[in-house]
Amino acid sequence: MVKKNQVVRFILGKESFGVDIEKVQEIVTVPEITRVPDTPDFLEGIINLRGKIVSVIDLRKRLRFNGGQRDKKNRILVTEVEGKVVGLIVDEVSEVLKLNPDSIEPPPEIVNSVGAEYITGVGKLEDRIILLLDLGKVLDAKDLGMIGSHETFADAAVNQ
Repeated sequence: MVKKNQVVRFILGKESFGVDIEKVQEIVTVPEITRVPDTPDFLEGIINLRGKIVSVIDLRKRLRFNGGQRDKKNRILVTEVEGKVVGLIVDEVSEVLKLNPDSIEPPPEIVNSVGAEYITGVGKLEDRIILLLDLGKVLDAKDLGMIGSHETFADAAVNQ
């Protein structure tokens, strides 16, 4: 029996993306986000998720997608990357898919634009394509270092 890959499918703009379901801890609506001074524009701020401070990244900004307005369809994918819990704001979470390994291909060689290094594969479905992301590459060590320092700062403020 062939093991199918389960991915959480989400939307950014008009594109479908997927991440391994094992990387997603939960999916939540977007609460009020507290901005943190002197951070990159893609770091939206921090939220209090049941007593735990979680840094929130706007995945649209991180992947350099243009436009987009926040609305009630937006969600936060709560993930763990390199031991740090991070929330990723996406336009919409649509479903959990099971992909056969033979329906996943490596990214085409022609794809060498900014952001292509984040794509681990292309899932082929009957009527659409889903770009599979490697969250460890979307957030590099420098990004995670900034997130870690802000979480420490925020945790200290909450515990005072």
